[in-house]
Amino acid sequence: MTSDMAFECLFVSKDAGVFKIVGRILRDLSISIKLCLSCSTAFDMLDRGSTDLVVVDWEGRESSELLQRIWQGGKWKTPTIVAISSTDSRVPGAHVVLRKPVTTENSKKPFREAYSHMLLDYRRHARHALMTPVVANFDDGRSIPLTITDIGDGGVGLSGKNLPINGDVLSFRLPLPGFSREIQIQARVLWTREYGRAGCEFVRIPPVDLICLHDWLKAKSQVKKPRNAD
Repeated sequence: MTSDMAFECLFVSKDAGVFKIVGRILRDLSISIKLCLSCSTAFDMLDRGSTDLVVVDWEGRESSELLQRIWQGGKWKTPTIVAISSTDSRVPGAHVVLRKPVTTENSKKPFREAYSHMLLDYRRHARHALMTPVVANFDDGRSIPLTITDIGDGGVGLSGKNLPINGDVLSFRLPLPGFSREIQIQARVLWTREYGRAGCEFVRIPPVDLICLHDWLKAKSQVKKPRNAD
């Protein structure tokens, strides 16, 4: 995302008319735009920045190859993909399809759907740095000092000199910056790295603490609001 927390779009099209209409809608949704005139150069542009949305003015084989390469993965997370198509056929790999001819009216609903998908995906994968020391307890009563490096909707990252192993379940109390209370977390280790890092998924958080966590994450995950709510 950009410094003001706007989503970023890579727009792949040679059609100035389509770009004029769709570009206005994207700007109303506070989505910044990078224009690319060909599929052959679009893939390279993904490597050079953070892209949340790819809009492809469909051109058959080249467009299909671009979507295949995007889904194969790279240095980026898979963006939301909108295909602008002149046929009624299904577009494999696209989350949303906008049918031609493109007008302001028929474009609003597809891009609202795309925006909702981006927002959900962002909040699901966002991680917020903490670097908070805790004492984690194992089920058998042992305890270990660790540092919670980050937290998100589904789990936490941690670091330490003596890491637990994959499958271990840990319990700890975690203070959240700006909150007056600690939240109780039970988490399972999913992966570890030799350089002293590990990732965990949440197993159990008491309902009241879960509400606190969701409120805190929501406040931390604010993106730039659309200028036009209609």
